[in-house]
Amino acid sequence: MLDPAADPSGGLIERLDLAPLRKGPLDGLEFTAKDNIDLAGYRTSYGSPAWRDAHPAPVYNALCVDQLLGAGARCVGKVVADEFTYSLDGESFYFGTPRNAKAPDRVPGGSSSGSAASVANGLADFSLCTDAGGSTRFPASLCGLWGMRPSLHRISEAGVLPFQPSVSTVGVLADRFHVLDATMRVLLDSPTSPVPSPRRILVLKDALEIADPSVQDQVTIALDRIAESTGVAVEQVGFSEIVGRQCELKACNLDGLRDLQTAEFQSTVGNWIEACKPDLGATFSMAYGNVQTFDRIAALDNMARCERLFRQINAFFAPETVICFPTTPKIAPLKGSLNTLDAVMDFYDPTMTITAFSGVARLPEISAPLLTVEGCPVGLSFAAGHYQDEFLLSAVRHLAC
Repeated sequence: MLDPAADPSGGLIERLDLAPLRKGPLDGLEFTAKDNIDLAGYRTSYGSPAWRDAHPAPVYNALCVDQLLGAGARCVGKVVADEFTYSLDGESFYFGTPRNAKAPDRVPGGSSSGSAASVANGLADFSLCTDAGGSTRFPASLCGLWGMRPSLHRISEAGVLPFQPSVSTVGVLADRFHVLDATMRVLLDSPTSPVPSPRRILVLKDALEIADPSVQDQVTIALDRIAESTGVAVEQVGFSEIVGRQCELKACNLDGLRDLQTAEFQSTVGNWIEACKPDLGATFSMAYGNVQTFDRIAALDNMARCERLFRQINAFFAPETVICFPTTPKIAPLKGSLNTLDAVMDFYDPTMTITAFSGVARLPEISAPLLTVEGCPVGLSFAAGHYQDEFLLSAVRHLAC
């Protein structure tokens, strides 16, 4: 482990200096990589020392890492991930809790906790991370960073450790929007053709209603300011209007994504855990108990529900439209406060109800650091239709920068 004095972020596992492979649009930028993304010659822990010790160091970088090195960026570190990336709080049993620079007494959010801490504490310009249930967007919100989850499978996941393939993506956290924009365009292999400007902002009413009142107030203030400065209309829309039938937003999570994610986790990581019986952290052990007792057959119906929701949500998206909502419904919990089942459920249920919207619809989503609530950062998210990543980047530049 690194000397804590040499790493004020608490997020570095190894300090590196992987030079750019050639010059490009990311010249002069430095990045870190979440420790579920392969770096050649360095063991990948997946947030678990047992996994690290049981697997050889990769021979090749993950393809997304080579894209960045090939565009002029320099990799300066491998950073902490929550155990098997199966958490949103960022408190690692094995590697500690990386520092939330904007709220040091609070969690940084996970599972990309080290990624967020390394950027927020000034060790890198951006970090390469992943997102299934919100693991890029959530720490972006809690740490006051720009974060993007792209459309599902727009970025290669070759060399990214297996997790939940129907929803998991490579993502990016950055300290400035132009860094996020440049990095994402490299990873997306974006065309240079022009994209339209946004004409409508639809506020997802259901997500706003489950947020704390203080978060609701700041969302309203921010959107009023955006509407006034850009002239883009802001309207509210209910989830039932989006899917064309009476349905609650929580259906994205409780009746869809959660079961699919659990079944896939059984097949990707659960098989190895059951065969090898590794040591597990206390928090992950509790969560994994639910995985072990999960009825896989229940996921079959929910896979069909996820597909229907994907089609219904994307059919709703009109051209030049973004949907907006608070990235997280609450400010970051205090460190060590998620120590009872009630505290965990109060934190996870409303949060994943919101993050599951883009997950089940495979949408690109950007969390913008536009809100401050009780002295803590909270992100304001913008989402666009599936594979409208370039439009979303341009729309957020127009609306939020």
